[in-house]
Amino acid sequence: MLPTEIGSEPYDPRNVLDRLSRTETLESYYRHVERRERALIERHLGIAGGEVLSIGCGWHPGRHLFPRPQFQLTGVDLDPARVQSVLARGEADFAFAGAAGALELPNRCTDVVLYRLVLHHLVYREPLVAAFTEAACLLRPGGALVAIEPGLWHPVGAALALANRTGIATALHGTPDDIPLSPARLVAEARKVGLAPELHSVTFAWRRLPPALQRLVAPLDALGSRRALAPLGHTLMLIARKPGVRC
Repeated sequence: MLPTEIGSEPYDPRNVLDRLSRTETLESYYRHVERRERALIERHLGIAGGEVLSIGCGWHPGRHLFPRPQFQLTGVDLDPARVQSVLARGEADFAFAGAAGALELPNRCTDVVLYRLVLHHLVYREPLVAAFTEAACLLRPGGALVAIEPGLWHPVGAALALANRTGIATALHGTPDDIPLSPARLVAEARKVGLAPELHSVTFAWRRLPPALQRLVAPLDALGSRRALAPLGHTLMLIARKPGVRC
């Protein structure tokens, strides 16, 4: 088992699913997901430029979603090595070490708060309320919280939740802190802090499916913004807007 990274639980590379998954299959899936994320942001965010705060940015803070020069992106991560990496690679314009829910930043300081594949790890240790409350405070009027997370109502999400409850998650996929999130909970948390949420499915596929099956499922992604289908996605995108007009 590898040592614990800052902010993460230990990862076991000997897990069953990683031993069975092919690198080229995973990479093809990741490229598809990035294209889908970009398409949803371009179609539904309604913010053409401004300042972005990517909280829990890791090694990939979301530059593919918020390109220069339209957007100025600041990355935040618990791990100083990740902070230095995103700066050195030009993935962020600014970056600093910090924790979600405990950032010492002024209110109304950014146009977008991005949580990309962060909240489902965070919820393993603490409730989501602090992260959502902080995001609502940091956003300027007319700004938006964007959260991209695995969904609980997809068959894979439901199976992962079962693995977590039965204690086999680490042996199955390497870590205990992958917690698929209920789409209803994401929407409810956003509303609690005064944001206006809308939900989209990034994809209905799963990264470990054989490529032929991924291609078979991919056309469903075009339906991912339909209200009845969006909560059933494998990966969800929450766009939650702060009331008001951007200056």
